Amino acid sequence: MKQRRIRSDSLTNLIKQVDALPPGEIPPDTVPTGFASLDRVLGGGFRQRDLVVLGGDVGSGKSALALAIALRAAAAGYPVAYFSGEMDEDRLMERALALEARVRVDELRGAKLSETGRAALGATALRLKDLPLKVHPLVGRQFDEALEPAWDDPPVLLIVDYLQLLPPPSARMTQEEDTAFAVRALKGVALDRHLACLAVSQLPKHVSERADPRPTLDDFGAQGAVKQHADVALAIYREEMYNPGGGVEGATELIVAKNRNGPTGFIDLYFHQQWMRFEDMLDP
Repeated sequence: MKQRRIRSDSLTNLIKQVDALPPGEIPPDTVPTGFASLDRVLGGGFRQRDLVVLGGDVGSGKSALALAIALRAAAAGYPVAYFSGEMDEDRLMERALALEARVRVDELRGAKLSETGRAALGATALRLKDLPLKVHPLVGRQFDEALEPAWDDPPVLLIVDYLQLLPPPSARMTQEEDTAFAVRALKGVALDRHLACLAVSQLPKHVSERADPRPTLDDFGAQGAVKQHADVALAIYREEMYNPGGGVEGATELIVAKNRNGPTGFIDLYFHQQWMRFEDMLDP
């Protein structure tokens, strides 16, 4: 049997890319998340052709973190397509305004903002309106149909919120089987379309009453599809959810449970619940 050799032009091109990249610069196939600590661990951010899965317990803020990443990546000039199965564009932009302007959503909706809040909201609206961010509803009976709106203006970062609402390529018997097939299909999309894909996920196997409620790879369920096919698996852990009064309010561990091309561990974030806003400890 004749063995296939590594193509010399692939190696040559790779060496040229490495030599051409100035020290400290982000590789051209990388989309920064805007969270400096996370980007440092991931070698600059999410790599195109990679599937990243972000999980968390109910109410942990996983959708808020995904939206924050979308806004920060778009602000850096990277086209983003955001598919939401729970909010339409108006509701999502309402949340984006609140977290970026640091105002409460209920104050925004009830017209209870102070003069300072109104000024911050106006400045934020001007900043957001021209971002390369497209919001789409996550609807459709077929996998290809659900993601089709993104291809009219192809993104470099595709965000799906959330994984369990994405129809699989073909219907299976159980939700777990459906999710497993959707994970594999999203990885295929990332490879075929040369984009980074971030999928928000529930944690169907998570047990909050166990001795250490920190999420693990096994908590993603989906017949192990996330453990096997995701390039990066992230999980949110906020101690105050499981130990009220015993943890530092807002303190968050973003657990890097899997990183195919780098280290695992955790990153310190802070969650402002009133604004649904995550901040990196390295943020200004």
